[in-house]
Amino acid sequence: MFRISRRQVLGGLAGMAALPLSKAFADGLALPSSPVALNVIDVAGNLQLTQAAIEKFGKENPELVSRITFSRAPSPELPAKLAAQQAANRVDIDLVLTGPGAMSDGITQGLWIDVWTKYPSVLPKPEEVYHDSALMMQKNFGQQEGVAVVYSPSGPLFEYAPDRVKTLPKNAAELLDWVKANPGRFCYARPVNSGPGWTFLMAMPYILGDKDPGDPINGWEKTWAYLKEMDEGIDYYPSGTTVTMKELAEGTRDMIVSTFGWDINPRVLGIVPKEVETFALEGTHWVPDTQFMCIPKGVTAEKVAVVVKLMAYMLQPAQQAYTYDKGYFYPGPAVKDVPLSEAPQASQDAIAEFGRPQYDDLIKKFPVEAPLKPEALVAAFEKWDREVGANKTK
Repeated sequence: MFRISRRQVLGGLAGMAALPLSKAFADGLALPSSPVALNVIDVAGNLQLTQAAIEKFGKENPELVSRITFSRAPSPELPAKLAAQQAANRVDIDLVLTGPGAMSDGITQGLWIDVWTKYPSVLPKPEEVYHDSALMMQKNFGQQEGVAVVYSPSGPLFEYAPDRVKTLPKNAAELLDWVKANPGRFCYARPVNSGPGWTFLMAMPYILGDKDPGDPINGWEKTWAYLKEMDEGIDYYPSGTTVTMKELAEGTRDMIVSTFGWDINPRVLGIVPKEVETFALEGTHWVPDTQFMCIPKGVTAEKVAVVVKLMAYMLQPAQQAYTYDKGYFYPGPAVKDVPLSEAPQASQDAIAEFGRPQYDDLIKKFPVEAPLKPEALVAAFEKWDREVGANKTK
């Protein structure tokens, strides 16, 4: 049987520029005969890391892209909106940039195209481009629908005002005692819409030694009891992380749940004073955070061809270097061999001034755990909303 090698395929793609755009692209895709407008929605704060590279793709491919429109929305609202558009056969969102919340809901509801299985010749092989931790996240979380684009070991960390917190909790028991002894001075945001809240929720079963950290319904007895007891010292749960940062800065809270990126970036931006500090609990397990690119089912074929090409472009080292940003998702790159020295100078300067030298050692010190699978994560969010956040979420 005559076989076409991968090298021949790649060579053929390299020469596509000489062919009419309506010709076959790869994996059954056909590029559009005229430029298309792309609508990109961000429900994870991802544009801070990727918008420059996405716009660069548009500028470099004017024969494919006429314009790119960006919008933002709360993560919990997106799945229902997409499901309604798909039911009406009127999908107007071409690319979704999402964290774990909408990603999980989209998988369980069947909202996304299985890009990895459908377009293997356009996208690179995951094991060839992702570093080990990002590859773990891709396989365990992104599955076939999401394309991991940024990565962080994430957290949980705890951020505090050193002029107001004189004695730091060393372990989970001491943290609980501190929260109860200082009512209203500690908070974290609703996990379904907060990276720090998300990592805190999933790390506690490891820190507390629950019987099955992968089963939030039947294996988190200690965690749910701990969070409910901690709730006694918490006024309310903000709907997003930014509110917690502002309240720490203005003195409403003395301690909040944070992550590497959420520590560095708000200090770069002046939202939080440079003087705040962070700590990690004894026995911490990092629960990494990853943001994904997803294509909703119902997007037209010609737009899918362009978006998949964009996805592959975003995994190139030159584009990944943008994700260092100003520490927002520290470190940021999901692919191998993208040093900070390749990032824009503004990124290098920001991390040099506001990064913490101990973070690289701290990341290595504690183990990294795979986050919950989508179905289990949705169940954990729902249980937290029902039994912990309840009437205190704003």
